[in-house]
Amino acid sequence: MTINEIQDEIIEDFTALDDWMDRYQLLIDLGEEQPALPEADKQDQNLIDGCQSRVWLVCDQKDGFLTFRAESDALIVKGIAALLVKVLSGHTAQEILDADLYFIREIGLNEHLSPTRSNGLLAMVKQMRMYALAFSVKQ
Repeated sequence: MTINEIQDEIIEDFTALDDWMDRYQLLIDLGEEQPALPEADKQDQNLIDGCQSRVWLVCDQKDGFLTFRAESDALIVKGIAALLVKVLSGHTAQEILDADLYFIREIGLNEHLSPTRSNGLLAMVKQMRMYALAFSVKQ
């Protein structure tokens, strides 16, 4: 699936829920579905700067495709990380760099997060793009 097809699915899932409490619950459920990171990956070098919660992000590259894994000690933030992992994993560095992450705007996530969570979201996106940039330069 393309990045836009995945975003469109997420938009459909979230817009089917009218109440923001239900949307928060969906975020929490998505985060709980994510496999836990091994303790070896929970190192300072994998922590994202700019997040109030602790968020670890790991990126692997295989055959030109990037795979992200993430975990957070906060439930909603873990769900946000799960959404970003779902959208961006399995794509090339260039696809990630070129992506317009419009699902954030379309589901109203940017409007319904606290300022600190919004900063964390931006920090996660920035770090994922930095990984993509680093891998694209290596190639």
